[in-house]
Amino acid sequence: MKIWIDADACPRVIKEIVFRASTRLQVPVCLVANTDLSRSHSRMVTSVRVAEGPDAADDYIAEHAAATDLVITADIPLAARIVAREGVAIDPRGEVYTEDNVGERLSMRDLMHDLRAAGLVQGGPAQLGMTDRQKFASALDRLLTRMLRESR
Repeated sequence: MKIWIDADACPRVIKEIVFRASTRLQVPVCLVANTDLSRSHSRMVTSVRVAEGPDAADDYIAEHAAATDLVITADIPLAARIVAREGVAIDPRGEVYTEDNVGERLSMRDLMHDLRAAGLVQGGPAQLGMTDRQKFASALDRLLTRMLRESR
């Protein structure tokens, strides 16, 4: 089992939560981005720098993540690809992507993109708050506990 982080836009605080869980549970983490990433001080954390491009990190993760891995991403199309392959994905706010919700989230993402392009809506999601961090940490702990139990 491995944890993959779509690291281009993942907040530092979320990465730190993952790094602590990784160390505690001895689960390797791979950060994937198209920019240089600051190194973690844990031997459990590696990073991959991919070529420039809007979906290069997503493509790398989708190609390399196994169904037994956990993917952390705010990118809904990547999450849909992972879920379609029966993988597990979670966003930085602690929402687990499932077959039941990923289609709806893709539709909402596309609608919001169109509304922003038409100038009808401005801005993006709210800034990550303390409640979001706690929700993510709890969801991560539940998922890792379940996934580790299932892998044994």
